[in-house]
Amino acid sequence: MLQTLTPSLQQGEHSKYIPPLLLPLISAAEKGLDLRPVVERITLSFGFNSFMYGMSTTPSPDRESRSFVYTTLPAEWVRHYDQAAYIEIDPRIIHTFDNVLPFIWDQRTDRGINPRTDRFLDDAKLHGIASGVCFSLYNSRNGRVIVALNSAIPMVDEIRQSQISRNLSDIVIFGHFFHQFFMKSVTDRNIPPASTGAPLSQREKQCLVLAARGLTSDDIAAKLEISARTVQFHFDAIRSKLNAANRGEAIAHAIKAGLIAA
Repeated sequence: MLQTLTPSLQQGEHSKYIPPLLLPLISAAEKGLDLRPVVERITLSFGFNSFMYGMSTTPSPDRESRSFVYTTLPAEWVRHYDQAAYIEIDPRIIHTFDNVLPFIWDQRTDRGINPRTDRFLDDAKLHGIASGVCFSLYNSRNGRVIVALNSAIPMVDEIRQSQISRNLSDIVIFGHFFHQFFMKSVTDRNIPPASTGAPLSQREKQCLVLAARGLTSDDIAAKLEISARTVQFHFDAIRSKLNAANRGEAIAHAIKAGLIAA
């Protein structure tokens, strides 16, 4: 998780129309200030408690994709989410991966599909992530971006739905602006993901072990009973944590570090 984001946005380097609510974000970016306090204020003004931005992208032609995450949520939750492999069953990920339309969710979303999803919903609620709105973006490097605003409110009723809908256009514009800042301040500068050096989760180790045996992403997905795209998410995270250019290099790093057996 990035604690500080200090972009170098030049004055005038943005579209002509800017919602007034986002002017403080533009000002902070142009001055090279930390965006976190501004992001938190904007998130609260939309009626949400926390903000999350995640991206899988290829930083350069000679490297496979890696994952980047920025959030105002506590580091404890970020580590827990990672180690529990919640990305496999998080409704926000599942419902936005192949759909660019905003998705509003709450504690009823996907409830009852399987015990793991129910555990995620219960666990997230305990950490103040009980409902929200999320949407995906495409970036110029063949990567995927997800933007999520979260709330501690467990159910989205008609009144809450109406509140979210009124702000939805500005929320999406906010996501696009933030993505622009993040690309310029992090990925365009080839700054490594903040997760570099973080411990691998048990699931990530399983993926590496199977890959070391020659299994493809489809083979690993079938073996672990997850989707092939989720396997790709895991390898994006693995390459980020091990600072590896590709899957083969990640396997070599993991063996050398004693994380998996040769």
